[in-house]
Amino acid sequence: MELKDAAKEWKAGTFRPVYVLYGKDRYRMRQFVEALTDKLLPEDERELGIVKYDTSETPVEEAVAEADTMPFFASRKLVLIRDVSVLAAAQGKEGKLEHSTETLIAYLKQPCESSVVVFQVMAEKLDERRKVVKLLKEQNALLAFQELQEQELREWTVKRAEEQARSMSREAAQLLLARTGSNMQQLAHEVDKLCLHAGSGGQITAEDVEMLIASTVEEDVFALIDAMASLNVEKALRLYAELLLRREEPIKIAALIARQFRIMLQVKELEQHNYSPQQMAGQLGLHPYAVKLAAEKARRFTPQTLGRHLSKLAELDYGMKTGRVDKTLGLELFLLSLAA
Repeated sequence: MELKDAAKEWKAGTFRPVYVLYGKDRYRMRQFVEALTDKLLPEDERELGIVKYDTSETPVEEAVAEADTMPFFASRKLVLIRDVSVLAAAQGKEGKLEHSTETLIAYLKQPCESSVVVFQVMAEKLDERRKVVKLLKEQNALLAFQELQEQELREWTVKRAEEQARSMSREAAQLLLARTGSNMQQLAHEVDKLCLHAGSGGQITAEDVEMLIASTVEEDVFALIDAMASLNVEKALRLYAELLLRREEPIKIAALIARQFRIMLQVKELEQHNYSPQQMAGQLGLHPYAVKLAAEKARRFTPQTLGRHLSKLAELDYGMKTGRVDKTLGLELFLLSLAA
């Protein structure tokens, strides 16, 4: 099932007996549940109409029994089930509780008309070998919430501003993504803050983002590496000085630089094996947008150069931690060596 199909059904007053939400994007999963709640239950019925379960604490058959019971003092019943073991693919450890999936299968074949059951599966994938998952797939009850790609994130950001009667330029959205990253909870918070500043009917520009949204340490480190790769020593040292003014530890900065070099080296290696950006993201455990940025920066370095920088950083890290090298000066000299 697609999200837009669910929205169309709700608009027509139709609700499915069961929805199964899964994937990495927990923020949009929560948004789905909130939107469903708004459509399904009036505010004064929610206290008695919403029942929550967690399969790590309660057998799924108890939640099924609740769903199969008529609601009291509410027009409908919404049963929310947080799941880590009944439908989820193996997470590396077995749950302590035993669940009667046959009871769930029986319910799915004849669900209660006054109940809506929502499984919020805390896993990237479902275990499609299980009979219950196969049945749910046949009933078109599955909704995947995978992380949005860069363009989708940008479009979502612009749309959120438009929903608040503000317009956001493409440059502003791009800079906001660079500063906030792919965490949609934080991204939504920052968009709302920018909308408040712009006022109704206002426009959000890149200058507004520059002024109101603080850059992260990771972003500044990325910019620092970019400056050194461009042989812009003055800019690199200015960025380093700004990080020190913000009381960032040189050891932490060095570790973040090493992490970025390591990611760039891994990306270059995977590119040689014809991995797609999506495959790289899965292999490295990163968001595709982070992989894209690393790939762009990595073009300025050879694998051998990245390897030498990582080796120097390892020596510098040892020297700083043992007191043999002055932390602030040692990292500054390393930055100067990059442009040598």
